[in-house]
Amino acid sequence: MLSVNKIKKAVSGAVKFVTFRIVFNGIYSIHARKPVQNDKVLFVEVREPRISASFQLLYKKLKKDKRYRIHTHCLRSGFVGRLSYLRRCTAMLKDLADAKYVFLNEGCNVIGSIPMRSETILTQTWHACGAFKRFGFSTAELKYGETAEEMRKYPYYGNTTYVTLSSPDIAWAYEEAMLLQGHTGCLLPTGVSRTDVFFQRRFLEAARTHFAQCVPFAAGRKVLLYAPTFRGQAKEAYSPGLLDVQMLKQALGQDYVLVVKHHPFVKSPPKIPQSCADFAKDVTKELSIEELLCVSDVCISDYSSLVFEYSLFEKPMLFFAYDLEGYFDWRGFYYDYYELAPGPVVRTNEELISQIRQLESQFDPQRVREFRQRFMASCDGHATERILKLVLA
Repeated sequence: MLSVNKIKKAVSGAVKFVTFRIVFNGIYSIHARKPVQNDKVLFVEVREPRISASFQLLYKKLKKDKRYRIHTHCLRSGFVGRLSYLRRCTAMLKDLADAKYVFLNEGCNVIGSIPMRSETILTQTWHACGAFKRFGFSTAELKYGETAEEMRKYPYYGNTTYVTLSSPDIAWAYEEAMLLQGHTGCLLPTGVSRTDVFFQRRFLEAARTHFAQCVPFAAGRKVLLYAPTFRGQAKEAYSPGLLDVQMLKQALGQDYVLVVKHHPFVKSPPKIPQSCADFAKDVTKELSIEELLCVSDVCISDYSSLVFEYSLFEKPMLFFAYDLEGYFDWRGFYYDYYELAPGPVVRTNEELISQIRQLESQFDPQRVREFRQRFMASCDGHATERILKLVLA
């Protein structure tokens, strides 16, 4: 006799098959009978509600070029109800059917599973640099991921023409994650578009000005940036809560200020104590991560890929990885964590404070430079123009 869970799983599988193989494929195929529009460009955000930093420079550059018509779609996967998501996917597929160019910045099994016409060029810019925590097919059978069978049946990276990389050294990880074995020619170290701003003097100056306006009490003190990645699944994301802001203030408040940037998926982040208002501030809604990386003197993270971008500034990094074993079981990493981290790995607030106090004497800039060369070698401020030249050629 079938259990309730097996029945639910069978029904869910049947619904997904009908949705993807019949409905989505049918909608796309019908509208793909129209000729390709060579001036039509689609930017598709899978989860974000608007054009994100991964696309921003590419989007602005193409928007200014009057030869192209720019269309955007935000699917909001995991953040809207089923009917709303189906409507958004349907509208996107109809629009995609005669588009010449498509840009994605994360996996999308709706696009990866359709019989895409050969004339369409699909560029995966990915939303992160380097190769840190596992994603895509690399998470198959882990708690974070789906089954390998499911990922092969409804591929998140199918139909990919190009994948833009921050360095040639990480191609193997993206090949594994995106199931691109035998298609390594599409994995190209063009650099990552979003990093170009870090080489623009105007952006750096504007970031410092904006930061001073948002965090006026930082004047005369060094800036600690705490930017952890989220825990759990994206739609139920939460931030780690072990950081003791009060302890950090008592130990470091004379010389430092603390700014906190939570992952955008986190809806209810931990609150900063009112007694620490002259030392710490949550700037998640006020300042972009790009601005914060520019103005910070020290970056404290855990498993976030933002450390790759921060390495461009060759400044100190600390890794507050108190739940390392649990996170490894949950999602895993592409490299040995301790060998990868270009800075001290700490487990407690006491260790974190001790390492910050030792930065002036213990920081090894060469270790960060080697990390940057290994994972960010192709990011030099000209990635956007290289990507557009590649795609539009």
